[in-house]
Amino acid sequence: MSAAAILAPALPDRRDEAYRYADLAALAPLWPVATETIAVAAGESGQLTLVPPGGNVARHLAITLAAGARFDLRVLNAGQAYGRIAVDVILAAGADFTLGAAQLGGGSEVLEIVTEVRHAEPGATSRQVVRSVLAGRASGTYLGKVAVARGADGTDASQSVRAMLLDRTAQANARPELEIYADDVKCAHGCAVGELDAQGLFYLQSRGLPPAAAKRLMLQAFVAEAFTGAADEASLCDRALAALEVLL
Repeated sequence: MSAAAILAPALPDRRDEAYRYADLAALAPLWPVATETIAVAAGESGQLTLVPPGGNVARHLAITLAAGARFDLRVLNAGQAYGRIAVDVILAAGADFTLGAAQLGGGSEVLEIVTEVRHAEPGATSRQVVRSVLAGRASGTYLGKVAVARGADGTDASQSVRAMLLDRTAQANARPELEIYADDVKCAHGCAVGELDAQGLFYLQSRGLPPAAAKRLMLQAFVAEAFTGAADEASLCDRALAALEVLL
């Protein structure tokens, strides 16, 4: 056995919570996934938009924010047979992190967003908004942990996770998680999986919109919530609409 083979980390299995819903066969040729490090200096700001190409994609970002730093990450996870985005974030005092992500899948696609946001010092804020639209036999997963360290008082963190199933054969998996060891914090998470609101569709159709147009409009508004406030919000919404057209 070669030295490279000995040193290569073993492919994870489903006993690892972060890979419970992963397509391990698709992940194997991409393994190990290189860690991409991003460091934002004190008081500075950064932003990144990820729109992975087609095929099988796996990326792992490790983001460190110094005191008072800000970082805005937007993700459009669509069009991949297998698409996995993993994000680890460490926040120093007064830092701010925003994640807005949309997952749009059809056929037998498997899409995943896995995050771990660590509030290491006081007064940091984090916001995560994830919206998924799934059709066919597609699978969409969000596994997100917010960890608040001892002494990280004044933390303000939230996770908003919603998935829309266009077919009963599609599957959405979600596990927002909070681990808090500090006092005087404001942490919240919300998660919902469902279908398009029938009353909302009826209302739009009663105003003259054809059924297909009403459905498209509701889904467009649903996905746009992930990109609100992004520097390239209009471009992301346009690309998301194009991906929705494929599903519809």
